[in-house]
Amino acid sequence: MKLQVERDVLAEAVTWAVRGLSPRPPVPVLSGVLLEATPEGLTLSAFDYEVSAKVTVAASVDEPGTVLVPGKLLGDISRSLKNKPVTVTADGNKVELVCGTSRFALPQMPVADYPTLPTAPEPSGTIEGDVFTTAVNQVAIAADRSDTLPILTGVRMEIEGEKVTLLATDRYRLALREFTWNPASTDAAHVALVSARTLHDTARALGASGSVSLAVGTAAGGEGLVGFEAGKRQTTTRLLDGEYPKVTSIFPTSVDTTAVISTGELAEAVKRVSLVAERNTPVRLRFTEGQVTIEAGQGDDAQA
Repeated sequence: MKLQVERDVLAEAVTWAVRGLSPRPPVPVLSGVLLEATPEGLTLSAFDYEVSAKVTVAASVDEPGTVLVPGKLLGDISRSLKNKPVTVTADGNKVELVCGTSRFALPQMPVADYPTLPTAPEPSGTIEGDVFTTAVNQVAIAADRSDTLPILTGVRMEIEGEKVTLLATDRYRLALREFTWNPASTDAAHVALVSARTLHDTARALGASGSVSLAVGTAAGGEGLVGFEAGKRQTTTRLLDGEYPKVTSIFPTSVDTTAVISTGELAEAVKRVSLVAERNTPVRLRFTEGQVTIEAGQGDDAQA
């Protein structure tokens, strides 16, 4: 294998691919990134049996080939190179990267032992990138970050025709966001439970692409997978198992009082007052006509 690729293109592609790597891979080969050079360009892939990431970038390929190299090391090297073309050459049991006066030799890992990545899913529909990113950011923050109840570490995604509903809770707070998308079929109906951390990382990486393709159900290769694609970037993730609690009933059907507050002013005030709040102690909001009073601390403790 021999090819030349721009440094920024390589670094960005490696960053996308290594997001599919586990910090503690069950087998050593899953710590690697697969490089496939073809006349169409350079494809980088990573897979840890839970999340897969794949991207194809433009490259001048002299000799096609496939190699597997340590992913974290490749990422560190590609980000450290100067902004010059990078030549990648496979020679024997090493892969050589040359950029200007810098030269690196990476060990090759056994390609034959690398698992087959999930096939690229067929899109079930598309979502505007900014809408997708904003919705995920608003909901994923409410997901549980501990492993006490693994099912609460996910975001419940429900699709009914043109409407998508995202829902997450950690038992103390609940976030729900609804938005519209462009389904391939108007009678689309799916429910998927996606890891909040994976969904957040995916939305942050793909959201600037303008449009994100979403594949669920059989389109994603089965009910156990969900796939996302934007441009030449693809990713799949295995869904969480279990029945999500029916928490939507917590939302009241009617309210007696409504308060409208400046988001920025509220956030700043809560930050100031919470300086005296110990961990897991509440910040109290007391509403009266025309104002809200925010309080924390009591007794002999510091108060605000």
